[in-house]
Amino acid sequence: MKKLIYTLLIIIALTNNSFSAGDNDSGSTAKVSNYSKAKNIIKAAKKYEKKGKIEKAYKKYAKAQKLLLKSNKEKPSQADTLNYLGFTTRKLGDYKKGEEYYLLGLKIEPNHNGINEYLGELYVVTNRIDLANERLDVLKNCNCEEYNELKEIIVGTKKSKY
Repeated sequence: MKKLIYTLLIIIALTNNSFSAGDNDSGSTAKVSNYSKAKNIIKAAKKYEKKGKIEKAYKKYAKAQKLLLKSNKEKPSQADTLNYLGFTTRKLGDYKKGEEYYLLGLKIEPNHNGINEYLGELYVVTNRIDLANERLDVLKNCNCEEYNELKEIIVGTKKSKY
């Protein structure tokens, strides 16, 4: 009986040691995807942009774009990735390429709220209000913030023209 208890104690001790050893930074933590990293960087870039720190925001968008390009190579044809690729590309001033990413994303997921909103914003910036209104029309029944944000931008543009 003592041998059995002794053996069980050794097994328990060894098991506990192996678990605690695994808790170190020896690869037991899950790897954060390039997409997730980019998404966090975009959040930071938006904050810089709101504060008027455009140069810092621009650098963040460029960094996020690089990660998204890697993510798109790893897992191609993901609507969310294409949405943020379009967004960062547009924020970096390449409206044509940004639009291409958005349109690729819409081929995969035509009712993607984020893509429809951001593509609508791109159309407003490039003075294609009719196309922006088409994106708004796609969002009209979503009961989502993307609809309200795009509508506000379109209405604000119309007011500033008159």
